[in-house]
Amino acid sequence: MKFRFAALLAAALPLTLLPTGNQAQAADAPATEEVTVATFNASLNRTADGQLQTDLADGSNEQAQNVAETIQRTNPDIVLVNEFDYDEAQNSANLFRDNYLEVSQNGAPAADYPYMWTGPVNTGVPSGFDLNNDGNVGGPDDALGFGLFPGQYGFVVYSKYPIDEAAVRTFQNFKWQDMPGALLPENADGTGWYSDEELAVMPLSSKTHADIPVDVNGTTVHVLAAHPTPPSFDGAEKRNQKRNHDEIRIWADYISQNADYLYDDKGVTGGLEAGANFVIVGDYNADPVDGDSWDGAIQQLLDSPLILDPKPTSAGATEAAQLQAGANETHQADPALDTADFNDKPAPGNLRVDYVLANAAASTVDAGVFWPTRADELVRLTGEYPFPTSDHRLVWATFAFPAAVAPTTEPTPPVDPVEPSEPAEPSAPAESTPATEPAASAEPTASAAPVAAQQGGSLAATGAQSLLPFAGIALALIGAGLVALRVKRAH
Repeated sequence: MKFRFAALLAAALPLTLLPTGNQAQAADAPATEEVTVATFNASLNRTADGQLQTDLADGSNEQAQNVAETIQRTNPDIVLVNEFDYDEAQNSANLFRDNYLEVSQNGAPAADYPYMWTGPVNTGVPSGFDLNNDGNVGGPDDALGFGLFPGQYGFVVYSKYPIDEAAVRTFQNFKWQDMPGALLPENADGTGWYSDEELAVMPLSSKTHADIPVDVNGTTVHVLAAHPTPPSFDGAEKRNQKRNHDEIRIWADYISQNADYLYDDKGVTGGLEAGANFVIVGDYNADPVDGDSWDGAIQQLLDSPLILDPKPTSAGATEAAQLQAGANETHQADPALDTADFNDKPAPGNLRVDYVLANAAASTVDAGVFWPTRADELVRLTGEYPFPTSDHRLVWATFAFPAAVAPTTEPTPPVDPVEPSEPAEPSAPAESTPATEPAASAEPTASAAPVAAQQGGSLAATGAQSLLPFAGIALALIGAGLVALRVKRAH
């Protein structure tokens, strides 16, 4: 009988450990194919409206050739190009694709990007107010975003995968004062730097923030693109540092269900749905340790449990910090993570300001910064001041995102509930209390688990509640074994 009872117990107990359908799916969730996403502040801005179109017209502009070759050498599937002047007809964006990206540069394979998105920005748009409080109205520092003309310092996204243009959300017109707890600048006496009339027109985004959904073979990945203002050129009011901080905060709130206050340019409110795939890209003008950004600005993203930071590095950045010295000698961060080659004497030195960050449920395949060492032939594309291309470096990361799963058509067989030994007095009408509804508890249920835990596919996210039917079966079998044992002993 000992053998029979042990066999019953061994057969019953594993049932309590078997995953339900949802658990099995989470433990073995499919992923997208590898997707390489890049960001590059290419410095393709010009000082006059229309000049970029002229420069890109015939494919002979050396700087644009270098930018295209850099993109071709890294071959991302999706790339954001910052500091690319916007024009409403999108002529510059099309010329760069047709005359540069799709043409081999120095033997690099041509890059085909059939999909593209670009949009208007606040840089260079006159405000009609004296925003810098210098006593004069007009000029780049009084524009809604610093710029010489509307569209300067814009950006464009190129993609090998389809862009759902109808679902793109932009936040160009969201007012800074409408962000709860906004770090609005103040004068030394505590009064507001901006008047009420100025705040009524002052947007938070210095360019624009754009949520660009990309269809990766049936799975949507939201490309969250932006280029917050540099946290420099400030007075004691620190208006640019504070604006930079709050521009970064937009995405921190957007991905964490804290964006009920946020309205897009179509008037739709709210942020990204929980569990959505995303990748945050752009030049955010904020280093986590060094530089002059507002304390904690980029940590709003880097410290979020909803975000995966692949921490791209390069040997060229380490070499540059050593050779250039200056401010780099006092930096606390790992120079291998630097993405921009800034003035080292007296400041700020090389910094990490360009980012490619994915949702935490994604996995990193590889990542890097295009910053060749001096011994590398490709150093001609980066160089040193005056730079042949840009003072920023292209940053890329390859991810596998959780893939969208088609809903199954086969219903899960119902499990009969275990009957209670003694019926309890009902506290509510029977039709409002299903037999399978869990009892109320002060502890959170599986549906209230943190988003990161749900995305991670952990069996714990399903909760111990799903194991109760199997525990009942196990107890029943154990009980049957005990009865059989008593009968055996009676004989």
